[in-house]
Amino acid sequence: MHLDPFELHRPTTVEAVSALTLEHAGGFDLLAGGTDLLPNYKMHLNLKPHLISLEDVSELSGASLDRLGAMARLADLEANPELRNAYPGLLEAVGEVATPLVRASATVGGNLLVETRCFFFNQSAPWRESLGYCLKAEGDRCHVVPQKERCYATFSGDLAPALAVLDAEVELAGPSGRRRRPLPELYDADGDGIRRHRLAPGELVVAVHLPKEARRRRGRYRKLRVRPSFDFPELGVAAAGRFDGLRPVELRIALGGVETYPRRFDEVTDRLLDGPLTEERIRSTALEVQRRVRPVHNTFLPADYRRRMVEVYVRGVLTDLVHPGSGAS
Repeated sequence: MHLDPFELHRPTTVEAVSALTLEHAGGFDLLAGGTDLLPNYKMHLNLKPHLISLEDVSELSGASLDRLGAMARLADLEANPELRNAYPGLLEAVGEVATPLVRASATVGGNLLVETRCFFFNQSAPWRESLGYCLKAEGDRCHVVPQKERCYATFSGDLAPALAVLDAEVELAGPSGRRRRPLPELYDADGDGIRRHRLAPGELVVAVHLPKEARRRRGRYRKLRVRPSFDFPELGVAAAGRFDGLRPVELRIALGGVETYPRRFDEVTDRLLDGPLTEERIRSTALEVQRRVRPVHNTFLPADYRRRMVEVYVRGVLTDLVHPGSGAS
């Protein structure tokens, strides 16, 4: 397979990136690590005539306990002992992304904005043509849930759930200036599934900011996938919290890999702060999260199986938070 012709732009400032995205609105992609974008281009998936490389924008680089640049490489995060000690759940998620070779190129921003996936979409052009194109690429209807209004491709990043439970914020920059938003607000939960993010025209992710309080939380991340050494998540479960004995003082749970966006379940966890997190409460919490998700059959594992695994994985992660080192998850 080959890449079709495109024009490569190499801006050096955030402002120059924003100007290029406005100039080529609707006809560009941002190129970070390229670990997802370039394979999709080889499969002739939604090709654009302009690629805007972020490699030379120095402001997007770097990683510290307070700030992760959008172009920070996952391998560099993985090798940072301070980050691992401060955010063990986040670093578990980093280590679950693909392979070491991929993580050497993959970036924080790229994983947050990774393309949603579906086995009707992530196929070669001849395969898609033989079946009939889908709503997400060239066609006008969804094959998963047949209709013409909404795409059901699944969010497939690992970092977003792990960052969401740490109350991380994303820094965005665009023609109207800079702004910060809680990470879950980056994603459009109410949209059509094709417009996945709440980014204004010309806006890009600059960095992720972590509050100092997040360093006091225990964190875990667990991932369900077909091939443990490589695949995108069929389910990703992140949890983080602070505890007074068995009683949670703070607790967050977030899921990826089951719906079109990463989702946090504050309406469930906020009710757990009034007493100890017993085995029975852990089980009932896991079942409540399971009841609230509706995966569809658009990945390799059946939707019903993925939904049943939500209870298993949430229960295991919470047990391990309450009883560190138990090996429950």
